[in-house]
Amino acid sequence: MLAHMDDHGLPISYEVLDPGTPVYSSDGEKIGEVTHVLAVPEEDVFDGIVIDEHEGHGDHRFADADDVDSIHEHGVTLKLDANACRALPAPTENPGVMKDDPAEGAPGFSDKLHRAWNLVSGKY
Repeated sequence: MLAHMDDHGLPISYEVLDPGTPVYSSDGEKIGEVTHVLAVPEEDVFDGIVIDEHEGHGDHRFADADDVDSIHEHGVTLKLDANACRALPAPTENPGVMKDDPAEGAPGFSDKLHRAWNLVSGKY
């Protein structure tokens, strides 16, 4: 099901992105809605978003900040097509390490997924 919304509004910061904002794949399919924005505000770091899937399962998916193409008032567009969006990882309490690089010293992908799980499970 392709979305027919041409105007997603003005570009906005992740800091004012509201839960319930629709999330679209790069090919225009609505894949869900924003549930949580993951960020470290004191460091002005955007980690990504937790998405409640559109297809009615109530499943949650995690889209890393690198997967986000644009954030607007009325929609978020990911860099991934609809099939890749369906393959996004679910937030888990003990996620596997996927993109960590100890030399970087910054929180890695597993830290982001852990924060996502804590938000979804109500620990934050």
